[in-house]
Amino acid sequence: MSDAELVVRSTRVITPEGTRAATVAVAGGKITAVLPYDAQVPPGARFEDFGDDVLLPGLVDTHVHVNDPGRTHWEGFWTATRAAAAGGITTLIDMPLNSLPPTTTVDNLRTKQEVAAAKAHIDVGFWGGALPDNVKDLRPLHDAGVFGFKAFLSPSGVDEFPHLDQDQLARSLAEIAGFGGLLIVHAEDPHHLEAAPQQGGPKYADFLASRPRDAEDTAIAGLIAQAKRLDARVHVLHLSSSDALPLIAAAKAEGVRITVETCPHYLTLTAEEVPDGASEFKCCPPIRESANQDLLWQALADGTIDCVVTDHSPSTADLKTADFATAWGGISGLQLSLAAVWTQARERGHGLEDVVRWMSSRTAALAGLDHKGAIEAGRDADFAVLAPDETFTVDPAALQHRNRVTAYAGKTLSGVVKSTWLRGERIVLDGEFTDPKGQLLVRTA
Repeated sequence: MSDAELVVRSTRVITPEGTRAATVAVAGGKITAVLPYDAQVPPGARFEDFGDDVLLPGLVDTHVHVNDPGRTHWEGFWTATRAAAAGGITTLIDMPLNSLPPTTTVDNLRTKQEVAAAKAHIDVGFWGGALPDNVKDLRPLHDAGVFGFKAFLSPSGVDEFPHLDQDQLARSLAEIAGFGGLLIVHAEDPHHLEAAPQQGGPKYADFLASRPRDAEDTAIAGLIAQAKRLDARVHVLHLSSSDALPLIAAAKAEGVRITVETCPHYLTLTAEEVPDGASEFKCCPPIRESANQDLLWQALADGTIDCVVTDHSPSTADLKTADFATAWGGISGLQLSLAAVWTQARERGHGLEDVVRWMSSRTAALAGLDHKGAIEAGRDADFAVLAPDETFTVDPAALQHRNRVTAYAGKTLSGVVKSTWLRGERIVLDGEFTDPKGQLLVRTA
């Protein structure tokens, strides 16, 4: 440890081998050693003792809509990355839509990178997009460093990002499989959505009926079949339907290369509690009933669901109208995701090691970020310092999101992020931020 520039210590450090009292040495922005708690601090090294607060690896959120440029009045890299840092997230990967331009060509990717470079408080990478007419752009985007490609199987909500039909899905997936890439999929079947009752209005029950579980189930079944046929790697985004879990479990058992995420709002909010007209709760697929939620938690515990990400998808407050049919669909959750998941996880008998696995190590692995997601030698020195037993009541005015609309308003959550560290530099302390220190990430494997 003689070359350590920073030494941090806690009685509770979450490592791949478990939680233990430890001292962590950092040099050049990397973890160089995880040592016994009483290891001697070398002269000249900066030293931080976090006492009994928990030291955990910075979270990796692989599903974030930053909307910058083009819809920066909805969200932007400055505000989104501050909100993420305040919530213990040190890496995010930006979705390819809701910005103008969308990340569907190399030129558009370069535009996004130029906009993000000076505004990122945390590290930022980018997904590419798979559209009906851009198969030719997929390999160049892959070579330019996107982490994979997002596709919709039903309308996305924005005209510049059309969805794929089954033939278009097959063509895109074959191209992506040919160079070993990853396709991440919004899986809802448009025919089932069209057949569902579309009443509109303020009643949440009517909105829920308009996005039935079988729309997800059918789309996921089709995706599994395509992935199996092509030996392609696919990932199901924001799973909300517990009815799809047996299909997914069977596919994994057969060796289909499929992974699955769900989101804090599906794990912590229920249809039964959504007031009529409260479209801050609207997202697609929707928040479902409490019995469905119980099954999602079981699937996280047994590994059928791999990870938890925010799907942070904000808008301006005026787009959150009282009519669920016309309101913008998206939950803002970057700053609150860790606390929301931890609050519910501990009530269900899970520990912080589980939360770290779902929200850091597995998300890092999904994106191939082998230098993120764990406190061990060789990884980036990205940390969150958490007081897990402290509580707070969500006040929208305290959020860093550009538009402070939240489905969590007024909820009491456990887990206060005391500080956040990026490559050995403290970027947030008790709500105070440094200048942006984030880097732009590209896929390297």
